[in-house]
Amino acid sequence: MAKILIGYASMSGNTEEIAVLLKNKVQSAGHEVHMEELELLDVQNLSAYDGILLGAYTWGNGDLPYEAEDFYDDLDEMNLTGKKAAAFGSGDRVYPEFCAAVDLLEERLKKCGADIVQAGLKVEMAPETEEDILACEAFAVTFLNELNISTY
Repeated sequence: MAKILIGYASMSGNTEEIAVLLKNKVQSAGHEVHMEELELLDVQNLSAYDGILLGAYTWGNGDLPYEAEDFYDDLDEMNLTGKKAAAFGSGDRVYPEFCAAVDLLEERLKKCGADIVQAGLKVEMAPETEEDILACEAFAVTFLNELNISTY
């Protein structure tokens, strides 16, 4: 059984809905999941996890939301070498930088030495369509497969 962290920032609930879908899929595969809002998460605890999934909505023209900024800054001081990680988030295509927060999280994780095991999951608004829900579930399964642990 792997220990997976899902950290997220969500204002309207869209990114939290993605996080819940990921959590449910990982738990159904028999793994332990800790899900926490980024503004409440202590980066010092990241080393306790086998896998790290970080998510945020994109604010304005491609920015991280304010409630993720302290975590993001603190993350810069962490050594995550050897940790498997991936990013996810929600966004709105009316803005020029669709889901740019996902890219920012991936870049910071890489800078800290984490192994980004798959491309970030970017969802338009809330994961309401069957296609979006299946994409979230597939993202979770791929992440577990990249951790080299059984998904079922």
